[in-house]
Amino acid sequence: MNHEPNKIELKKNFMLPQGDTSTLIKQIPDDSIDLLLTDPPYNLRQYSTGNINMSWRRNINNDLEAWDETEFQPHDWLADFKRIIKNSGNIFVFTSYNLIGKWHAAFDPEFDTFQFMVWHKTNPTPKVYKTSFLNSCELIVCVWNKGHTWNFISQKEMHNFIETPICMGNERVKNPRHPTQKPVRVLKHIINIASNENDVVFDPFMGVGSTGVAALEMERKFIGFESNQAYCEAAEKRLQNVSSPSFEP
Repeated sequence: MNHEPNKIELKKNFMLPQGDTSTLIKQIPDDSIDLLLTDPPYNLRQYSTGNINMSWRRNINNDLEAWDETEFQPHDWLADFKRIIKNSGNIFVFTSYNLIGKWHAAFDPEFDTFQFMVWHKTNPTPKVYKTSFLNSCELIVCVWNKGHTWNFISQKEMHNFIETPICMGNERVKNPRHPTQKPVRVLKHIINIASNENDVVFDPFMGVGSTGVAALEMERKFIGFESNQAYCEAAEKRLQNVSSPSFEP
């Protein structure tokens, strides 16, 4: 008897299955993803000192979401990431200082190139106690093989460094609020460099769907997974409000 899971077929410009990514990813066909762009857990909860109550501004949230308690190991995702990405595809993963070495150990031997980008946040959360640096930078793992899609924009714009404010204003989803929502501007920059129109962008940890918004606005297709129902519903609403371009069948 054939127990192979049903395969996901992208028949419109986006699909947002809700559920456990480790299970759903088995339904992604081999060699079908042009760009894997995602923001998985950082495992930072163990370093949290708890919320800081403020009288002059909103409280500083150091109590990270429950999903960050789950130990995330890059090596556990290597086989599926490698299976689903096209040889011409790219993998970009937001991460933190405590995991960058694990990403390198797992992915560098399996791909032709392993590099990183730095996203500098111009308005990071202030350090109330002034005992250490502000956490103003996040790292982005960049992985590909020879012959990968690469749109070199200009020498000035191709630094492995991008600087923007954190996600705020009308772009920030208020209900439910996602603590690590990424600015669409940062995601568009990566999508522009590492994929082409009509390509399939995949985010297995999509949160409130910012990668999908960026992908659709840049005339790509999108597949996103999310286990949290409220986040998934927020993502669906956001993507439905993006003007849908015409795609080739």
